[in-house]
Amino acid sequence: MAQASSAVSINRRKRFVSLPFRGFVVTLAVILLRFVPINVSAAARRQPPQQQLPQKLRFGRNGEFKILQVADMHYADGKTTPCLDVLPHQVHGCSDLNTSAFIQRMIQAEKPNFIVFTGDNIFGFDATDSTKSLNAAFAPAIAAGIPWAAVLGNHDQEGTLSREGVMKHIVGLKHTMSQFNPSEAHIIDGFGNYNLEVGGVEGSGFANKSVLNLYFLDSGDYSTVPGIPGYGWIKPSQQLWFQRTSAKLQRAYMSPPNVQKSSAPGLVYFHIPLPEFASFDSSNFTGVRQEGISSASVNSGFFTTIVEAGDAKAVFTGHDHLNDFCGQLMGIQLCYAGGFGYHAYGKAGWSRRARLVVASLEKTEKGGWGAVKSIKTWKRLDDQHLTAIDGHVLWSKNSAGTRRKKHILGHA
Repeated sequence: MAQASSAVSINRRKRFVSLPFRGFVVTLAVILLRFVPINVSAAARRQPPQQQLPQKLRFGRNGEFKILQVADMHYADGKTTPCLDVLPHQVHGCSDLNTSAFIQRMIQAEKPNFIVFTGDNIFGFDATDSTKSLNAAFAPAIAAGIPWAAVLGNHDQEGTLSREGVMKHIVGLKHTMSQFNPSEAHIIDGFGNYNLEVGGVEGSGFANKSVLNLYFLDSGDYSTVPGIPGYGWIKPSQQLWFQRTSAKLQRAYMSPPNVQKSSAPGLVYFHIPLPEFASFDSSNFTGVRQEGISSASVNSGFFTTIVEAGDAKAVFTGHDHLNDFCGQLMGIQLCYAGGFGYHAYGKAGWSRRARLVVASLEKTEKGGWGAVKSIKTWKRLDDQHLTAIDGHVLWSKNSAGTRRKKHILGHA
């Protein structure tokens, strides 16, 4: 009975649509995908709100840039919102405030340079006032004065604000670097597609170059295409923007001054995992998989787009709270963060968690800081000691060429 109850809980919180005719649906979707029109008039009216962005992101003088990923807070009404799936002795007094306290602990312990919230920031169905819930959800980051960014999940818009309204509110909050949509893309699906550049150390030869590129995309909520059930996906208009942005950044990095021979590494953040997350088993990933991969029922080809672009080294998502693994496919790391929020479904006795990523710079011959040499990751659990687990290297400049050659030759 416990297993059945848990399954019902997971499906209720996700509002997942079962797919009895998956094979037929995927075939139909592939045919329809390129013919789904963008609402040009609506897209043209989506003008990004005015915002004052914080100071440019850049590496610290220790040659590192640390990112805290917070996935699936599911924030609602604060202390009156109960926790889900916790041990019996944890139920009393447990609320959204436990989620806020976890963020505060992570900030104090890790002192991140940047925080990324990867969707389902609030649980709209249980939020009496979405504006207040958003303010409370992001309050710890704002209070700490740390630059932060957010993307939307599939639950953020299910309260008193539309999906557009949620993103407009987010970009108006203090210390956020979130953007409504790219100014250069007049027609693009979704809300919250943007990129951020991380400059080299101040005073170094890379101070005016973006040595680490961050991409953020709206992976949608639910399919709006008749006959295609399930979750949303990253659309062709978004992929085109990603391709053009990646190409522009690579050209800039490999142009004067301080010409580089290869592109700066990129990291990609969105909410709903790609179908390719299902490519792994326990023998070829780091972490755990305790539930199915709840991707869209269609494969829009974004993973292929990422591979072809050539600069992204890792993708980070949320959505499936009981999965926290990283696995490498065709040179790209596909990573879950694991569930963070206490009003989100979870597993009693399995700690809420957060993912950290740190990019480290190499030393130049003259002793200064140069380009990114490695990207590492680990997770911390919300237990007594904020236990760190599953630390490993996501990407290393020294081994990148070797891995590329192996993939070209067809050997894993």
